[in-house]
Amino acid sequence: MAFDIISTLLIAIALAMDAFSVSLTKGFTQKDLNTSQIFYYALFFGFFQFMMPILGYYCGEVISTFIASIASFVGFILLLAIGLNMIRESLANDDDEITDKFNFTEVTLLAIATSIDAFAVGLTYAILKYEIFIPSIIIGVVAFLFTLLGIFLGKKIGNNLGDKFQIVGGAILILIGIKILLGF
Repeated sequence: MAFDIISTLLIAIALAMDAFSVSLTKGFTQKDLNTSQIFYYALFFGFFQFMMPILGYYCGEVISTFIASIASFVGFILLLAIGLNMIRESLANDDDEITDKFNFTEVTLLAIATSIDAFAVGLTYAILKYEIFIPSIIIGVVAFLFTLLGIFLGKKIGNNLGDKFQIVGGAILILIGIKILLGF
């Protein structure tokens, strides 16, 4: 069955909200992000949002029950660990120093944690016998754009609110993890 562009865009926007929130946080906690690092965030988040529905689609019903039962827990643990680390680093630093630096491992973990819901969307598309490739491209592009927007807005907010905002950033990641765990 063909996909519906309006439904696909709404799904893409909903899936991109976690990526937007996390990128907003990273924008205001990582003051020294350069243009290429910002694009790495957007590419990683967009890529994982693109790939996860495809993986979910091809995994199908065989593992859907198992994956569905642990996916939210995995996302929660990843975001909890990263958020707690941000808070710990912020509390350990001098008032004027921030050490939240760009890190490929963290970018990858954040991209995975924020795209787990996209895996479930892929499973749903498989069950409904919808096409997956074009919707996955749309989902990935929307996540890419929302990530860029989040980082740029976060940098603006962070510059206005100061260094200790890293604590708020860590708390936001933890809250996003709780939201994923509770299924909101």
